[in-house]
Amino acid sequence: MVGMDVDAPFSEQWSQDDARNRQQGVERNELLHAPKHRPTRIVAMGGGTGLPMVLKGLARRAAPKGGQPGVDITAVVAMSDDGGSSGRLRRLHGALPPGDIRNCLVALAGGKSALRDVFQYRFGGAKGLAGHAVGNLLIAALAELKGDFLEAVRLSGELLGAKGQVLPSTLASVQLVAQMHDDTEVVGERNICRAQGRVRRVSLSPRSPPAVDGLLEAIYSADLIAIGPGSLYSSVLPNLLVDGVAQALKETRALKVMVANLMTQPGETDGMNCLDHVQAVIDHVGPVLDAVLVNGRMPSEESIQRYARKGSFMVTAETRELLSSGVIPVQADLLKEGSKIRHDSRKVAACLLKMARSGL
Repeated sequence: MVGMDVDAPFSEQWSQDDARNRQQGVERNELLHAPKHRPTRIVAMGGGTGLPMVLKGLARRAAPKGGQPGVDITAVVAMSDDGGSSGRLRRLHGALPPGDIRNCLVALAGGKSALRDVFQYRFGGAKGLAGHAVGNLLIAALAELKGDFLEAVRLSGELLGAKGQVLPSTLASVQLVAQMHDDTEVVGERNICRAQGRVRRVSLSPRSPPAVDGLLEAIYSADLIAIGPGSLYSSVLPNLLVDGVAQALKETRALKVMVANLMTQPGETDGMNCLDHVQAVIDHVGPVLDAVLVNGRMPSEESIQRYARKGSFMVTAETRELLSSGVIPVQADLLKEGSKIRHDSRKVAACLLKMARSGL
């Protein structure tokens, strides 16, 4: 496995094929030819809990410091969520789902503040406002007031002091549709999560919804595109199925990096290794990945066994398999300290920035 120390420059020896791939990545990365004072442009795509983790780490590095130029962050959020508070707002008010948007804005705000806590506060009880997060209601209210969901997101970001912009991948009201391995079709993200069996393929309904203004431009001007981690079929792939996104990823000079999941997700990615995740992306939208960032530190045996009892297992990665698929594996310690098997936002951000600024 290709290794990387997040606190030191790359020093690995590469085969001729690997070196050629690396050089192609360098040539794509316009940061190496740009003024040193320009911020590193990173686009992070996903949803759920994975994207906010990446954003939280990047937000800490947003301001220039110690000779580094800072980071220009754009988060791209999947818009097919139809569960929980977001789902209720969609069904009762025709609103676009604000939940993942809210979590990304809060992650970019960083630190602790009363307003941040208010955004994340969720009403208790059994009726009325029960289960709604205040931030969801605020974004939905601003969208109605302004008649513009994108403006509502921008204003919410200003209120929170977010260190970057958050873009919904599309402003179309989309549903996620899954074809299961038994050839049944399941409509709706919450229904897919409840369905038994393995997902074969997902699509959006309506198909190929238009990309939000500014999304494709952000992809073309980025130095690095981070895809994931997160639910493969419900958080990662929906962004890539928006009209023009896959083509932009193929054409951009940015380095495209998939942040590999640490564990499988019961009912969605059972039995899938890292190559299977990569292959799922390729099968849906073609060869849009240059590299995959893989955790290289083993969790404790106790943690592994605890997750196994819940049907979740480590996502394993084999170097030769990944290289044969045209994707370069980069390994680093990405684990957060503690009993839960989670990514450390600081470590992930450090790796992504090092990859962006070195070409790989």
